[in-house]
This record gives sequence, C-alpha cells and structure tokens, in this order.
Amino acid sequence: MAIPDFSAHGISAKYAVLVDVGYLYAAAGEVLLGAKERKEYRVAADELIQALQKHAVDRIQGELLRVYWYDAARDRVPTVDQRVIAQLPWVKVRLGNLNARGQQKGVDAQIRSDLEALARHHAVSDTVLIAGDEDMVPAVEAAQAYGVRVHLWGVEPPFGTNQAERLVWESDTVEILSADFLRPFFTRAPVPVPVPPTPSPAQVFAGRTVKPMPPKAPAGQVAKLGPGRPRVEEVGEHVAQKWILTRGRDNIRDLLPGPLLPTVIDTELLIEAEKELGHSLRPYPEARVWLRDGFWARVYREFDLGVGISSK
Repeated sequence: MAIPDFSAHGISAKYAVLVDVGYLYAAAGEVLLGAKERKEYRVAADELIQALQKHAVDRIQGELLRVYWYDAARDRVPTVDQRVIAQLPWVKVRLGNLNARGQQKGVDAQIRSDLEALARHHAVSDTVLIAGDEDMVPAVEAAQAYGVRVHLWGVEPPFGTNQAERLVWESDTVEILSADFLRPFFTRAPVPVPVPPTPSPAQVFAGRTVKPMPPKAPAGQVAKLGPGRPRVEEVGEHVAQKWILTRGRDNIRDLLPGPLLPTVIDTELLIEAEKELGHSLRPYPEARVWLRDGFWARVYREFDLGVGISSK
C-alpha cells in the first residue's frame, strides 16, 4: 500500500519515536543474554538511539521531531547514564519513579499522555512506538482518531511473544527488531572483583601540561590569586557527600572505579563547586584536578575503596 503524501496537502510530514526503555532493555537483555535484571548488562544507549533513528529514517516518511526516551529512576533522580542521554540532540528523557521493588511507576502514563498530545496538536503525522504493554492501546486509538499512524516496533522474543496482542492489532504497522540488530549495543556486566588501590586524579593527570601562569599584574594592581588546594578539595568532598545523599549511592557507584568522570558529570561537579566557592575555577586547571581529588576521596571512603595519596 502506498504511503500518503502529506506534502501534497500542505501538511509537513513529521514523526516521533517513543521508547519504553523498560520494555526495550528487559526484552533485549532476555533474548541476547538471558538476563532478568538490568544490572546484569550494560547498554551503549547513545549508539542504540542513533541506530533507532537511522532505522526510522529508512522506514518512515518525513522529518524526525525527536526521540522520547521513557525510563525510571529512584525518586526521579536521573542516573549517570540518563544524564548522558539527556544531553543527546533530538532526545527528550522522561522519567517515572522506580520504587523499592524495582517497579516502574508513571512511565506508561507519560507515554500515553505524550502520544495523545502529539496527535491532538498535529505535531506529527506518524509515531514509532517501542513498547509492549496493553495499557498503550487507548492512546494508540486516540492518536489514530486524530489521523496519526502508529508504527509498533518490538524486540525479537526468545519464544512466544513479548507484546500484548491487542496492541499489535491496533497498530498500523508492526515490526520486530531482531536480536542481530540489538546485539552490538548490549554487553554482559563484568563480575565485580576486589578493587585495588586506585590512583588519585592528581596522579592520573600529573603528566599533563599545565597552562602558563597569567602575566603579572601592572604596577599598582593586586594580582588575582587562584583558590587554595585544601579549600578546593574540601568543596569536592562536600559535593560528593551532597550527591550521595540526593542522587543516591547506586547512582554514585555507577561512576566507579574512576578516576575519570563522564564529561557531563565533570561539568556538573565544576558548576556545583563554583557555586560553593563564589567564583570561577576555569582559569585554574590545577584547581580542577584538586576538585576531582576531593570528590573521589569522599566517594572512595563511602565504598571502602583504597585510593592513592596525591602529593600536597
């Protein structure tokens, strides 16, 4: 059947990709690795999202509006991975709550709300939905009533099916993402092993070239001095303690073994520290090393890990 040409009627064809991450990860983890819990595997989410975008370009007419990435986190505090994903272009992270039993709450409601809103406001002509729950059916029917086509994508099951029969019936097209398509993005998590003493950030970055000191101030002016090392390390420890309390130990544990930080997290650490100090650390590269030193010192103490001692 030919796909209608919306442009002939003055309507711009656009589509959105709505991903129930809980379904996608669980189904892929099961078929690829026989895994039952997310902690058993690692996902190259940025590469996976790019692959899904390319897959959609090859199949859906029009321009991508954005990818909606629906996941959950304890108290809706984003994990390290979720923070990284949120920085990707054309990706909107939407978080539900993850309760103490590891169950997602509020995710399905967010998907249904966004699907209906996109259709009601004529923001898209097509929607790719990666999900499996029958609770999606009313939203699919509502979107279709506004003239939006819904393309359901699922994950190849190890046996039987992993999508509700009614959801499959109601969707305009259905496609199964094969295990081979998903395999490059999922790897088994390494088995935890005792962590040996880890070099401090100052030791890791010791060989790097430090920018030359700024020129001396003209006569009669007082040269601007950088912050002292003890104070910067203290602030680094304080930020680490704050994040352990507000973001949770599990989120901070994801940063181990260190001492390198993801760019997004390193920037957040710098911003938090500058707020506490009341001035910028950006002209002082050595101060940023001290800041990471203090941060990791507190994190390593939290998890009873050895750490190398930086020269003072």
